Amino acid sequence: MLFHYHHWTPYVEQTESFYARLGFRVSQRIGKYNGSYQSFDPPLNWDDFRGRPIIFRIIEMRRGAVNITFGQGKRVMFDHIGYLVDESRLERICHRAETAGLRIQRGEKRTFISTSHSFRVELQTHQEAVDEIDSSFRLQSLSIETTADGLEQEINQLLHPNPSGVQSLITHRHALHSARIPAPAFKEAVDPNGVRLISDGS
Repeated sequence: MLFHYHHWTPYVEQTESFYARLGFRVSQRIGKYNGSYQSFDPPLNWDDFRGRPIIFRIIEMRRGAVNITFGQGKRVMFDHIGYLVDESRLERICHRAETAGLRIQRGEKRTFISTSHSFRVELQTHQEAVDEIDSSFRLQSLSIETTADGLEQEINQLLHPNPSGVQSLITHRHALHSARIPAPAFKEAVDPNGVRLISDGS
């Protein structure tokens, strides 16, 4: 199940505010402060720490079956998308990736596959990565900008026989163009990193 995307961004607070207005909740904030990584999770809010020189490694926001993360970066950079999978499907996907010559980074909870299109695919085996696995609020599809053909074919081959939910646009850059969430929950909007959020309410 497609459930996730991640950006590096200079617009950390603005990105959190944007998704909060769409009903997402902050599940964690981890930042580097005074030389060490610390938690700034709710109930803390930005008024509690805005003046401190914190470099946020990750802010995670959730709603239903959607999980969005972002961290501090000098410029907007799309990093990866994520799928919830079981262990057997994880092994099948990794075998296909290995056969295709793609780089695989295995972790205890997450495995990353580096595609040939300048972003990664996360395979997450822990269903607690989302608030409601059966929620109607879910990622139906993602449209990804790329500079070369073959993206959809590559992702579809990895995820076969399940649909990947990925569509591609050939442009001059690598970026996440749009995310479709079919629940009629909000009007179409563009997040601070240029991602169009599309729903049935648009």
